[in-house]
Amino acid sequence: MSTVIETCQLVKKYKLGAATEVSALRGIDLQVEEGEFVAIMGPSGSGKSTLMNIIGCLDVPTSGTYRLSGSEVSRMSSNQLADLRAGKIGFIFQSFNLLPRTTALENVELPLNYQGVPNARKRAEEALEWVGLSDRLHHRPNELSIGQQQRVAIARALVTHPSLILADEPTGNLDTRASQEIMSLLQTVHRQGGTLVLITHEMEIGQHAQRVVRLRDGLLVFDESVADPLDARKLVAAATPQEQTHVAVA
Repeated sequence: MSTVIETCQLVKKYKLGAATEVSALRGIDLQVEEGEFVAIMGPSGSGKSTLMNIIGCLDVPTSGTYRLSGSEVSRMSSNQLADLRAGKIGFIFQSFNLLPRTTALENVELPLNYQGVPNARKRAEEALEWVGLSDRLHHRPNELSIGQQQRVAIARALVTHPSLILADEPTGNLDTRASQEIMSLLQTVHRQGGTLVLITHEMEIGQHAQRVVRLRDGLLVFDESVADPLDARKLVAAATPQEQTHVAVA
């Protein structure tokens, strides 16, 4: 089994004004192996968004190293990062990020067209069929339900066969039923061998992962596998006292 994500002493600092410096990440060591489903959790200000941006090749660390599928990311140029994102990472966003004037099929086909992949239309159709939208190929986003829009986004993330699926609060705009459907779909991706990193602050969503990583104040404070993905005990152990009240434990 190969390592998809490997960070070593990852540090990210931001300057606020001329004299103030804020450390968003303070020496993160993290490995994610091929086929894992990892939830990265933490309260606001914990550093999880910063870590997500670095993992997703949207930003680079101040110091430390990050390797994605063996490629050293930490010192890449903007163009190199863009190429790596396109070829290695499938993104699923809270706000879906679909192009409003194009159909579901065209949205899913777009990343393949950018890469010059042959048979892009057929692959996009197959991806939409896999997420249960074979009857919505030619619908625009405003003609789809919120849950269906997120399914289109998942199909778009999967269609390039990426090394990593990065889901940033994928259920944040969904109701309970649609959230459960989307998480069931992501679990199916995992069971079929996909590598997923889920960024979430919702305890109920984090329970679906195979492994829970928790950040607090820029530090990794908890990292443990969950034998039963829907067993909340591990999450309770990782949570703050205030958050524990929102997790039901059998």
